[in-house]
Amino acid sequence: MNETNNTAGVTLLGLGAMGSALAAALADAGHPTTVWNRTPGRAPGLAVTRAATVRDAVTAHPIVVACLLRHDSVHETLAPVVDDLRGRTLVNLTTTTPNEARELATWATGHGIRYLDGAIMATPPMIGSREGQVFYSGSAAAFDACRPVFDVWATSEFHGEDAGMASLLDLAMLSAMYGMFAGLTHGAAMAGSAGVRATDFAVRAIPFVGAMTAHFARSAEIIDGGDYTVPGQSLDFSDLGHIVQASEEQGVDPATIVAVQGLIDQQVAAGHGAEVFERIYESLRAPDRAVAR
Repeated sequence: MNETNNTAGVTLLGLGAMGSALAAALADAGHPTTVWNRTPGRAPGLAVTRAATVRDAVTAHPIVVACLLRHDSVHETLAPVVDDLRGRTLVNLTTTTPNEARELATWATGHGIRYLDGAIMATPPMIGSREGQVFYSGSAAAFDACRPVFDVWATSEFHGEDAGMASLLDLAMLSAMYGMFAGLTHGAAMAGSAGVRATDFAVRAIPFVGAMTAHFARSAEIIDGGDYTVPGQSLDFSDLGHIVQASEEQGVDPATIVAVQGLIDQQVAAGHGAEVFERIYESLRAPDRAVAR
Protein backbone atom coordinates (compact mmCIF):
# COMPACT_ATOMS: atom_id res chain seq x y z
CA MET A 1 0.00 0.00 0.00
CA ASN A 2 1.46 3.39 -0.96
CA GLU A 3 1.78 5.65 2.10
CA THR A 4 1.85 8.76 -0.07
CA ASN A 5 -1.63 8.01 -1.38
CA ASN A 6 -4.22 10.58 -0.32
CA THR A 7 -6.47 7.78 0.91
CA ALA A 8 -3.81 5.74 2.74
CA GLY A 9 -5.12 3.43 5.43
CA VAL A 10 -4.43 4.33 9.04
CA THR A 11 -4.59 2.43 12.32
CA LEU A 12 -5.38 4.52 15.39
CA LEU A 13 -4.80 3.21 18.90
CA GLY A 14 -6.75 5.03 21.61
CA LEU A 15 -10.26 6.46 21.47
CA GLY A 16 -10.23 9.13 24.11
CA ALA A 17 -11.63 12.54 23.20
CA MET A 18 -8.63 13.39 21.01
CA GLY A 19 -8.24 9.93 19.49
CA SER A 20 -11.92 9.87 18.56
CA ALA A 21 -11.61 13.27 16.87
CA LEU A 22 -8.56 12.10 14.91
CA ALA A 23 -10.32 8.91 13.78
CA ALA A 24 -13.48 10.79 12.76
CA ALA A 25 -11.47 13.24 10.65
CA LEU A 26 -9.66 10.40 8.89
CA ALA A 27 -12.88 8.56 8.13
CA ASP A 28 -14.55 11.74 6.89
CA ALA A 29 -11.60 12.34 4.54
CA GLY A 30 -11.92 8.86 3.03
CA HIS A 31 -8.97 7.16 4.71
CA PRO A 32 -9.69 3.52 5.59
CA THR A 33 -9.38 3.66 9.37
CA THR A 34 -8.98 0.82 11.84
CA VAL A 35 -9.19 1.60 15.55
CA TRP A 36 -8.46 -0.16 18.81
CA ASN A 37 -9.21 0.94 22.35
CA ARG A 38 -8.40 -0.80 25.61
CA THR A 39 -12.03 -0.39 26.71
CA PRO A 40 -14.33 -1.61 23.90
CA GLY A 41 -17.32 0.42 22.81
CA ARG A 42 -15.85 3.91 22.97
CA ALA A 43 -17.05 6.46 20.37
CA PRO A 44 -19.79 4.21 18.93
CA GLY A 45 -20.73 6.59 16.11
CA LEU A 46 -17.43 6.39 14.25
CA ALA A 47 -17.52 5.00 10.69
CA VAL A 48 -14.37 2.92 11.18
CA THR A 49 -13.27 -0.70 11.42
CA ARG A 50 -12.85 -1.86 15.02
CA ALA A 51 -10.09 -4.32 15.75
CA ALA A 52 -10.56 -6.86 18.52
CA THR A 53 -6.85 -6.95 19.37
CA VAL A 54 -3.83 -4.67 19.10
CA ARG A 55 -2.24 -7.15 16.67
CA ASP A 56 -5.30 -7.04 14.41
CA ALA A 57 -5.13 -3.27 14.49
CA VAL A 58 -1.44 -2.72 13.76
CA THR A 59 -1.36 -5.25 10.93
CA ALA A 60 -4.28 -3.59 9.14
CA HIS A 61 -2.38 -0.60 7.73
CA PRO A 62 1.17 0.69 7.19
CA ILE A 63 0.61 3.79 9.34
CA VAL A 64 -0.01 3.21 13.04
CA VAL A 65 -0.96 6.18 15.21
CA ALA A 66 -0.82 5.96 19.01
CA CYS A 67 -2.91 8.46 20.99
CA LEU A 68 -2.80 6.89 24.42
CA LEU A 69 -2.73 8.02 28.04
CA ARG A 70 0.98 8.35 28.75
CA HIS A 71 4.45 7.19 27.71
CA ASP A 72 4.30 3.91 29.64
CA SER A 73 1.02 2.96 27.99
CA VAL A 74 2.66 3.17 24.55
CA HIS A 75 5.20 0.53 25.55
CA GLU A 76 2.58 -1.60 27.30
CA THR A 77 0.39 -1.56 24.19
CA LEU A 78 3.05 -2.03 21.51
CA ALA A 79 5.76 -4.17 23.07
CA PRO A 80 3.77 -7.42 22.62
CA VAL A 81 3.30 -6.70 18.89
CA VAL A 82 6.67 -5.14 18.11
CA ASP A 83 7.49 -7.75 15.46
CA ASP A 84 4.25 -6.89 13.64
CA LEU A 85 5.29 -3.23 13.55
CA ARG A 86 8.52 -3.88 11.67
CA GLY A 87 8.52 -1.99 8.37
CA ARG A 88 5.60 0.21 9.41
CA THR A 89 5.46 3.85 10.48
CA LEU A 90 4.63 4.58 14.10
CA VAL A 91 3.31 8.07 14.81
CA ASN A 92 3.14 8.72 18.53
CA LEU A 93 0.69 11.49 19.43
CA THR A 94 0.68 10.55 23.12
CA THR A 95 1.89 13.39 25.35
CA THR A 96 5.50 12.67 26.31
CA THR A 97 8.54 14.53 27.54
CA PRO A 98 11.31 15.13 24.98
CA ASN A 99 13.47 12.36 26.46
CA GLU A 100 10.55 9.94 26.48
CA ALA A 101 10.01 10.67 22.79
CA ARG A 102 13.71 10.08 22.10
CA GLU A 103 13.58 6.79 24.00
CA LEU A 104 10.62 5.64 21.94
CA ALA A 105 12.39 6.65 18.74
CA THR A 106 15.44 4.61 19.70
CA TRP A 107 13.24 1.65 20.61
CA ALA A 108 11.31 1.85 17.36
CA THR A 109 14.36 2.28 15.15
CA GLY A 110 15.99 -0.69 16.83
CA HIS A 111 13.03 -2.82 15.75
CA GLY A 112 12.94 -1.59 12.14
CA ILE A 113 10.04 0.81 12.71
CA ARG A 114 9.95 4.33 11.24
CA TYR A 115 9.14 6.73 14.07
CA LEU A 116 7.57 10.18 14.30
CA ASP A 117 6.65 11.96 17.49
CA GLY A 118 3.78 14.42 17.35
CA ALA A 119 2.47 17.14 19.64
CA ILE A 120 -1.10 18.32 19.14
CA MET A 121 -1.60 22.04 19.69
CA ALA A 122 -5.38 21.87 19.42
CA THR A 123 -8.49 20.80 21.27
CA PRO A 124 -10.62 17.92 19.87
CA PRO A 125 -13.18 20.27 18.23
CA MET A 126 -10.34 21.93 16.29
CA ILE A 127 -9.28 18.67 14.61
CA GLY A 128 -10.16 18.70 10.92
CA SER A 129 -9.57 22.44 10.54
CA ARG A 130 -6.61 24.71 9.91
CA GLU A 131 -7.08 26.35 13.31
CA GLY A 132 -5.02 23.73 15.13
CA GLN A 133 -1.39 22.77 14.72
CA VAL A 134 0.41 19.48 15.09
CA PHE A 135 4.18 19.52 15.50
CA TYR A 136 6.17 16.50 14.29
CA SER A 137 9.78 15.42 14.71
CA GLY A 138 11.73 12.28 13.95
CA SER A 139 11.95 10.58 10.55
CA ALA A 140 11.78 13.15 7.76
CA ALA A 141 10.98 10.44 5.21
CA ALA A 142 8.06 9.25 7.34
CA PHE A 143 6.75 12.79 7.69
CA ASP A 144 6.83 13.34 3.92
CA ALA A 145 5.10 10.01 3.26
CA CYS A 146 2.39 10.60 5.86
CA ARG A 147 1.79 14.28 5.12
CA PRO A 148 -1.56 13.69 3.32
CA VAL A 149 -2.83 11.98 6.47
CA PHE A 150 -1.49 14.65 8.82
CA ASP A 151 -2.99 17.50 6.85
CA VAL A 152 -6.45 16.02 7.41
CA TRP A 153 -6.12 16.85 11.10
CA ALA A 154 -4.59 20.32 11.26
CA THR A 155 -1.72 22.47 10.05
CA SER A 156 1.32 20.17 10.03
CA GLU A 157 4.81 21.38 10.96
CA PHE A 158 8.01 19.31 10.86
CA HIS A 159 10.69 20.28 13.37
CA GLY A 160 13.64 18.10 12.48
CA GLU A 161 14.96 14.62 13.11
CA ASP A 162 15.46 15.02 16.85
CA ALA A 163 12.40 13.07 17.94
CA GLY A 164 12.12 15.11 21.14
CA MET A 165 11.74 18.49 19.47
CA ALA A 166 7.97 18.36 18.88
CA SER A 167 7.38 17.54 22.54
CA LEU A 168 9.80 20.25 23.69
CA LEU A 169 8.06 22.95 21.66
CA ASP A 170 4.64 21.72 22.79
CA LEU A 171 5.51 21.79 26.48
CA ALA A 172 7.30 25.13 26.15
CA MET A 173 4.19 26.70 24.60
CA LEU A 174 2.00 25.17 27.29
CA SER A 175 4.35 26.62 29.90
CA ALA A 176 3.72 30.10 28.48
CA MET A 177 -0.03 29.45 28.45
CA TYR A 178 -0.23 28.15 32.01
CA GLY A 179 1.94 31.00 33.22
CA MET A 180 -0.59 33.46 31.81
CA PHE A 181 -3.54 31.52 33.24
CA ALA A 182 -1.85 31.41 36.65
CA GLY A 183 -1.41 35.18 36.47
CA LEU A 184 -5.08 35.62 35.62
CA THR A 185 -6.26 33.45 38.50
CA HIS A 186 -3.92 35.23 40.92
CA GLY A 187 -5.24 38.59 39.80
CA ALA A 188 -8.81 37.34 40.08
CA ALA A 189 -8.09 36.14 43.62
CA MET A 190 -6.69 39.54 44.57
CA ALA A 191 -9.68 41.41 43.15
CA GLY A 192 -12.04 38.75 44.51
CA SER A 193 -10.79 39.41 48.04
CA ALA A 194 -12.63 42.74 47.77
CA GLY A 195 -15.79 41.24 46.27
CA VAL A 196 -14.97 41.76 42.57
CA ARG A 197 -16.36 38.91 40.44
CA ALA A 198 -13.84 37.03 38.32
CA THR A 199 -15.86 37.78 35.18
CA ASP A 200 -15.74 41.50 35.91
CA PHE A 201 -12.01 41.29 36.54
CA ALA A 202 -11.50 39.40 33.26
CA VAL A 203 -13.34 42.10 31.29
CA ARG A 204 -10.71 44.57 32.51
CA ALA A 205 -7.74 42.20 32.24
CA ILE A 206 -8.28 40.85 28.71
CA PRO A 207 -7.52 44.03 26.73
CA PHE A 208 -4.60 44.92 29.00
CA VAL A 209 -2.98 41.50 28.83
CA GLY A 210 -3.67 41.36 25.09
CA ALA A 211 -1.80 44.62 24.65
CA MET A 212 1.11 43.27 26.69
CA THR A 213 1.42 40.10 24.57
CA ALA A 214 2.17 42.37 21.61
CA HIS A 215 5.55 42.88 23.31
CA PHE A 216 6.42 39.16 23.07
CA ALA A 217 8.18 39.60 19.73
CA ARG A 218 10.38 42.40 21.05
CA SER A 219 11.22 40.39 24.18
CA ALA A 220 12.24 37.46 22.00
CA GLU A 221 14.49 39.72 19.92
CA ILE A 222 16.20 40.98 23.09
CA ILE A 223 16.75 37.43 24.37
CA ASP A 224 18.15 36.24 21.05
CA GLY A 225 20.39 39.31 20.85
CA GLY A 226 21.76 38.73 24.34
CA ASP A 227 22.08 42.47 25.01
CA TYR A 228 19.99 43.32 28.07
CA THR A 229 21.26 46.91 28.27
CA VAL A 230 18.84 48.02 25.55
CA PRO A 231 16.14 50.57 26.47
CA GLY A 232 13.24 49.04 28.39
CA GLN A 233 11.88 48.34 31.85
CA SER A 234 14.77 47.59 34.18
CA LEU A 235 14.88 44.84 36.77
CA ASP A 236 15.27 47.44 39.50
CA PHE A 237 12.01 49.04 38.34
CA SER A 238 10.36 45.61 38.01
CA ASP A 239 10.43 44.87 41.75
CA LEU A 240 7.17 43.05 42.51
CA GLY A 241 7.31 43.41 46.27
CA HIS A 242 4.25 45.63 46.35
CA ILE A 243 2.19 42.94 44.58
CA VAL A 244 3.42 40.32 47.04
CA GLN A 245 2.61 42.59 49.99
CA ALA A 246 -0.84 43.49 48.67
CA SER A 247 -1.61 39.82 48.08
CA GLU A 248 -0.65 38.93 51.63
CA GLU A 249 -2.64 41.83 53.03
CA GLN A 250 -5.71 40.55 51.15
CA GLY A 251 -5.16 36.98 52.33
CA VAL A 252 -4.14 35.76 48.86
CA ASP A 253 -1.26 33.31 48.37
CA PRO A 254 1.45 35.25 46.47
CA ALA A 255 3.27 32.12 45.25
CA THR A 256 3.01 32.90 41.53
CA ILE A 257 4.46 36.38 41.97
CA VAL A 258 7.07 35.25 44.50
CA ALA A 259 8.45 32.87 41.87
CA VAL A 260 8.96 35.71 39.39
CA GLN A 261 10.38 37.97 42.09
CA GLY A 262 12.92 35.27 42.89
CA LEU A 263 14.21 35.35 39.31
CA ILE A 264 14.43 39.14 39.43
CA ASP A 265 16.27 39.08 42.77
CA GLN A 266 18.78 36.56 41.43
CA GLN A 267 19.78 38.81 38.56
CA VAL A 268 19.79 41.99 40.66
CA ALA A 269 22.06 40.30 43.20
CA ALA A 270 24.41 39.43 40.33
CA GLY A 271 24.66 43.12 39.45
CA HIS A 272 22.18 43.31 36.58
CA GLY A 273 19.50 45.52 38.15
CA ALA A 274 19.90 48.23 35.52
CA GLU A 275 19.28 45.77 32.69
CA VAL A 276 15.88 45.00 31.18
CA PHE A 277 13.36 42.50 32.55
CA GLU A 278 14.17 39.94 29.84
CA ARG A 279 17.45 39.34 31.71
CA ILE A 280 15.61 36.78 33.90
CA TYR A 281 15.95 34.44 30.92
CA GLU A 282 19.54 33.94 32.07
CA SER A 283 18.28 32.49 35.36
CA LEU A 284 16.06 30.05 33.49
CA ARG A 285 18.50 28.78 30.89
CA ALA A 286 19.76 25.20 30.94
CA PRO A 287 22.89 25.15 33.17
CA ASP A 288 25.20 24.06 30.36
CA ARG A 289 24.12 27.11 28.36
CA ALA A 290 23.92 29.67 31.14
CA VAL A 291 27.07 31.51 30.13
CA ALA A 292 27.22 35.07 31.48
CA ARG A 293 26.76 37.63 28.74
